[in-house]
Amino acid sequence: MPVVRPKVSETTALGAAYLAGLAVGYWKDAESLRALWQADQRYLPGLEAKQREGIRAGWAKALTRAKNWVEPSAISASTDN
Repeated sequence: MPVVRPKVSETTALGAAYLAGLAVGYWKDAESLRALWQADQRYLPGLEAKQREGIRAGWAKALTRAKNWVEPSAISASTDN
């Protein structure tokens, strides 16, 4: 799936500013804000299917190991305090 990075990378703060501006009438509507958005960089997938599947299999293996990292008895002992 392609990923597009916006020119303004601090999107959380920008979103809050946009909402505040809409609330006080600085911008007329959401369409006015859409016109302000600009793309900076576009990333396209470049891995072959076999390579991608290998990486995903490794990720799934890491997740399985991470999920079993802590023994259930250690969790219950830490919550008993």
